[in-house]
Amino acid sequence: MLKRIVLVLFVAVPVVALVWYGRVSGLFDSRLTAPPPPAVVFSVPTDWGAAQTQRKAEIAAHLAGHQENFDHFANFPVSKTQGIPLIVLKLLPTLAPEYWGGKDNFLSVMGLYNDERLAGYPFPRGIGFTGLVRKDLNTDIDYASFTCGGCHIGRVRLDNGQYQYLDGGVNSAFNVVGYRQRIVQTLNKVYGAETDRGKKNQLVIQAILAALENTHKENPAYFYKNYVYKGRSFDTRYEAGQITLFKKKADAVITEFINHQEAVYAGWKIIANKFYPTIEERISAGFGGMEDALGFNAAAAYQNLQAGKLTSLFASLALPQSHGITDIMVVWDQDTHDPRWNEDKTRLINGGGQWNGHIPLPIYKNIAAQVTLGFGDLDISVSAHAERLLKNLPSPLYPFNVNLDLARVGQKLFTDNCADCHQPNNGKVYIQMGTDMGRAIIAGTIITLAAQSGFTGDADCSPATTIEMGGKQVQPCAEYRGVSLKGNSKQAMLPPRVHNGYNALPLRGLWAQAPYLHNGSVPTLYHMLIPAERPAVFVKSRLDYDKKNVGFNWRQEDWIDKNEGYLYDTNASPATSHAGHDHDVIENGKTYKLDWSKDPAGAWALIEYLKTL
Repeated sequence: MLKRIVLVLFVAVPVVALVWYGRVSGLFDSRLTAPPPPAVVFSVPTDWGAAQTQRKAEIAAHLAGHQENFDHFANFPVSKTQGIPLIVLKLLPTLAPEYWGGKDNFLSVMGLYNDERLAGYPFPRGIGFTGLVRKDLNTDIDYASFTCGGCHIGRVRLDNGQYQYLDGGVNSAFNVVGYRQRIVQTLNKVYGAETDRGKKNQLVIQAILAALENTHKENPAYFYKNYVYKGRSFDTRYEAGQITLFKKKADAVITEFINHQEAVYAGWKIIANKFYPTIEERISAGFGGMEDALGFNAAAAYQNLQAGKLTSLFASLALPQSHGITDIMVVWDQDTHDPRWNEDKTRLINGGGQWNGHIPLPIYKNIAAQVTLGFGDLDISVSAHAERLLKNLPSPLYPFNVNLDLARVGQKLFTDNCADCHQPNNGKVYIQMGTDMGRAIIAGTIITLAAQSGFTGDADCSPATTIEMGGKQVQPCAEYRGVSLKGNSKQAMLPPRVHNGYNALPLRGLWAQAPYLHNGSVPTLYHMLIPAERPAVFVKSRLDYDKKNVGFNWRQEDWIDKNEGYLYDTNASPATSHAGHDHDVIENGKTYKLDWSKDPAGAWALIEYLKTL
């Protein structure tokens, strides 16, 4: 994104003229206002156990029918050529065990876990490596990077202590900032008191090579565990070959690793100071289950600005000017989010994208998520496979019991007060909800231009971009719902004036989307409906469930295992505020009840119905 922004800044006409031109030319087309479709209200099942069994079967059938798509989404790296050297990643706990987890999963400290469905895999769910996708296995070292599943495969702990996996859900413990911080802490430990840049690099190179030698001698299968994937054998012979390649390139590879990790985290520290001054130290360590729309490309840009590599004009016009912290979103049932074309197929209507609808097309939503991780060389096939997997991936049903009679009472209340807004493919952006607006306004004019040209350019995914999927050559960005995207780059990101608020998202699988609001500041559905009782501080990212109030367990008084979850203070920063969706609103002359404080019986009935979605 940084390269895209620079290109736009120095090639485009002056911004004032550009904005004027955009208004008169249609460069910044906005979505048309369209009559909303009839409200969708799902009926309460007659047999909850049978409904649960059926939904589990539907999910299993969908995953089985989209196995290749799921592999790319869950396990494949977002870049074929970039990331952290795999050997370096697996040696981090050897260099500084105090910053990493146990031997079984040293990445547990950043919320990644061993998925029992990944038997024999050398990493926890959420880490992929380039050996899985590189055509010639012997030409380069392996790099590791995050996968879509790192954010979007969650878990809930059931009453029997076992976990139910939530494919397309939220890994509420995933902390990518904390990962970056721990790498820098590890480097600082190796540096000790050394201040000379060259000597610091040499200390790290020597430490990594020494750890490599000892580790491989003790266990020749340490790095790959003899993993086999579709005929690719990552056995001890392969591992020895990788080590030989790594040693040949060690000086350059490790130096690049050091420079990149320190620069990105330094940029993140600038962002923390600029946008989160009241919680700078806390946000420098990251929040599990949350991300920031600025992303690590923006962090690198801020670091370059501080280092004098960019001008102040760049900062004032191009870099984000607002905080953008949000909870990770669920991504199942994406067809209920995706927009449609208007009658003459010229503009997108009736659909959003992300929290505020600014990236409407599913392929570019996915690419944007890859970009924010800080990579310049993306594997577009990951986004394309994710689009196919997620379009109709069913959401999981509430795994506990439901009072169906009370839920039927709640269904009528939902129909009267919620369904008109929280319906599939509602592209309207709501600005009167009282929620912090930081995330909604983060993408300004220059970022929009950069995204429109960058996302649809040759570097990312132009209409001519061709990839292999299912043994066939396909062009994932050539068209959308039968309409060519050639010459239609304005659809890749919408102009700021049409996304200055938040979408009312569909509510399928709502129980698993807790905590609520875009910044995860409301722990349960009860607190959403009774805003006066919203806790100022609560425990976030636990995996056991509050079945009464409907949300993951949030109470401090029974928070025993401090390794799971963290305290979230909604008063600490405007970005973490739990204000919003807390007062009745009037739309088209109709009053919708959002504050149920004076009708607790109605609130409990509505909560019971919401469990069934």
